[in-house]
Amino acid sequence: MNRQIVFGDRWIDVDLPDDVKTVQSGITIPVEPADDLQAAIRSALDHPIDLPPLRQLARAGSKVVVAFDDPTVPCYAPLWPIALPEILADLDAAGVDREGITLICANSLHRQFTHDELARLIGNELVHEFGSRLVCHDAEDPDGMSEIGVTENGYFVDLNRLVVEADLTVYLNCSTTRGFSGGWKSICVGLSSYRSIAHHHTPETMSMTLDRNPMHAMLDEMGALTIEQLGAGRFFKLETVLANPLQVAKIFGGSVDATRKAALEMNRAHLSNRRDMIDEKADVIVYGVPDWSPYASYSFTNPILSMISTGLGYLGGMIEALGKPGCTVILATPCPDRWDHEHHPSYKEVWDRAIPETTDPNEARRLYEEEFATRDDYRERYRFGYGFHGVHGIMALYPLKRLRHAGRVIVAGAEDHSIPEHVGFDATATVEDALAEARGAHSNSSIALVEYPMAMSRQ
Repeated sequence: MNRQIVFGDRWIDVDLPDDVKTVQSGITIPVEPADDLQAAIRSALDHPIDLPPLRQLARAGSKVVVAFDDPTVPCYAPLWPIALPEILADLDAAGVDREGITLICANSLHRQFTHDELARLIGNELVHEFGSRLVCHDAEDPDGMSEIGVTENGYFVDLNRLVVEADLTVYLNCSTTRGFSGGWKSICVGLSSYRSIAHHHTPETMSMTLDRNPMHAMLDEMGALTIEQLGAGRFFKLETVLANPLQVAKIFGGSVDATRKAALEMNRAHLSNRRDMIDEKADVIVYGVPDWSPYASYSFTNPILSMISTGLGYLGGMIEALGKPGCTVILATPCPDRWDHEHHPSYKEVWDRAIPETTDPNEARRLYEEEFATRDDYRERYRFGYGFHGVHGIMALYPLKRLRHAGRVIVAGAEDHSIPEHVGFDATATVEDALAEARGAHSNSSIALVEYPMAMSRQ
């Protein structure tokens, strides 16, 4: 049969055997989008789950932080420019002086964004009004971070000093993707430090699972300490579930824990377990890789982002879910050899130094993570040069853990075969060639095609 699959920034036709099992991506939930986005936001603010409405929770004379997801979040609905004015209207109604409000882009170890870039996200009016009170989080600012404490299991909890000193923090989350995002991740990652983030950002703990998520178990412990030290009622959360990247399904208002619980319940009600999508595990998993990465907002992808971070990471959950141990994975991507040295300053060095040394992400951490996390040149680029934190290039290698399950990766259609070969992957000119090689390696091989959609990065 002939099917179209995504291939970078376009679609290609591929000829597949008739017995291929076709599986949907399982990324978005099959629900109707909200009819009126502004009304959905208003309902979340007026009828929160377990807190008073925002206009009753805020107090005149308070110092308030309004934090929001950065542009890496895969939400392309106009959520920021509609929700932030609604939040500010409620703070106005509570008597909070606008001069006492700071807007913070919670960019974590992602790069900081210019005001022009943020204007494309939140709107020109807010950028103009808030001026110097619109800031990006700086995880390396020694005067801008506060230590909250250490949890029972030894996890350091650091938060942006503006949040610690505020009477109230309102956080706008713009996407809860399966079990990966939202909850305390918004605050204890988006507004935290590398030493705190390093506890749970590891190859073993980062997970999209909806149940018994190891990353969020650690984050919940950090959140509990935050509440213990700063007090209940200091955080009001808006948690968003998307119907698709362009439309919002539901927004929940309330405490961090209650809104995450509601978002997870909605996801569970509409998403099947990925491991149940086919009756019998496949020998070969095939999918196209779009020219997209959350980390390519206002930038472009590179080979690490295309093949590893997106190809094996964000899209790679299907490998364990659908594939037999030792399966062959076929990634269709042109994977151009290009590098944004301004916004991804450490990535090319990771490509040149770390990958030839090892494709074991834990070994890469042991050999290189401390160096890339602490080097002055990368710290300077992160703080003042709009570059991703130096350690981010190492973290982008974590999805190589999929190689423990996949016996072989073939990249079909790479413009330069030396690029996938640099990572130890095989390369073919076409998907059909890759399938022929894979079927030769697996007797009576079964094939599963995952239909990933075209995706977009903010440009």
